[in-house]
Amino acid sequence: MGIEIGGIFGLLLLIGDVYAIVKTVGSNASTGGKVFWVVLILLLPFLGFILWLFLGPR
Repeated sequence: MGIEIGGIFGLLLLIGDVYAIVKTVGSNASTGGKVFWVVLILLLPFLGFILWLFLGPR
């Protein structure tokens, strides 16, 4: 009953999420901030990625 993401969109989302996690872990943000962003991206892949694009650590 949930929204299922598959095909090319799912692959692009996976690539974007991995990229966001790698950039977050390599950033100069605090450890708590890094953990927050990684958990958000893992729990809410699409929304977490979008929020990371606009609000994530630089």
